[in-house]
Amino acid sequence: MTISSIVSSLCAITPDRLVTNNELANIVDTSDAWIKERTGIEQRYFCSDLETSSTLATRAAKLAIEKANIDANDIDLIVCATSTPDRTFPATATLIQEALGIPVCIAFDIQAVCSGFVYGFGVVDAMIKAGQAKNALLIGVDSFSRIMDWADRTTCVLFGDGAGAAVIRASDEQNKGILANILRADGRYNSILNVSSGASLGSKVGKLHMEGQAVFRHAVTNISEAIVLCCEKAGVNINEIDWFVPHQANKRILDGVAKKLKIPEEKVIITVDIHGNTSAASVALAFDHAQKEGKIKKGDLVLFEAMGGGLTWGATLVRL
Repeated sequence: MTISSIVSSLCAITPDRLVTNNELANIVDTSDAWIKERTGIEQRYFCSDLETSSTLATRAAKLAIEKANIDANDIDLIVCATSTPDRTFPATATLIQEALGIPVCIAFDIQAVCSGFVYGFGVVDAMIKAGQAKNALLIGVDSFSRIMDWADRTTCVLFGDGAGAAVIRASDEQNKGILANILRADGRYNSILNVSSGASLGSKVGKLHMEGQAVFRHAVTNISEAIVLCCEKAGVNINEIDWFVPHQANKRILDGVAKKLKIPEEKVIITVDIHGNTSAASVALAFDHAQKEGKIKKGDLVLFEAMGGGLTWGATLVRL
């Protein structure tokens, strides 16, 4: 019997604190007009002092579990994609496991920066098809406000905080669920998007560094290639896809990929204006927003794509 990985639910949340461009202009040499013109971003959300990646993720996970109409104890696998864990160890996934009251399951983190949720689809899909899990919880969460370099006005305005969670279950339903994954990385370009330090370099936390133009050049080419390969792998024509849910990095990147692949603008979900770049939570937040607006529905063919530090990138095709 062929096993499929069905996405039963996908929910996302942001912290309560909304931060406008004008508020950032009070602490950095920038302006609302400058940010909008170059990125399309109008606002983002930041964690409060009492919020962490694990608390955000737990809130999103509870919503996803409730929407999937299962008990938390049915979860036998938790994969958490994050670049901003609460601690160096244990894995943030185990903190979420404790908060959800799940006594024993498989729980670990993965680190692919902004590509984390898309990488997570691949990891969960493989583990379900290998018989390692029946009900998985995939989480993407980041609190990048904690690692911003507030002296770098070109970068600090781009990012926000958020979390998304999906319940993915094993099923014998065919032509549904996760249809194909394409995952890639090229470590030769690790220097153009990274955090300056970490525990092994003798520092607890570094600051985010990004060479925007270099990232842009790689993003359009790499993401476009991943989308084409993912569709070929699934035997699907790009024109058949109902919705494209891209990583919300920059409006110019989203427009560049759509133009290159001749994707109609009305099929591309864009929320970078209201969320900013939320890294591993990005595609989940965009999906959740579109779902609440009544755009994405059961039965739709949805393509998720992202690129992040590493460089990492990938695409996942899902039939809901």
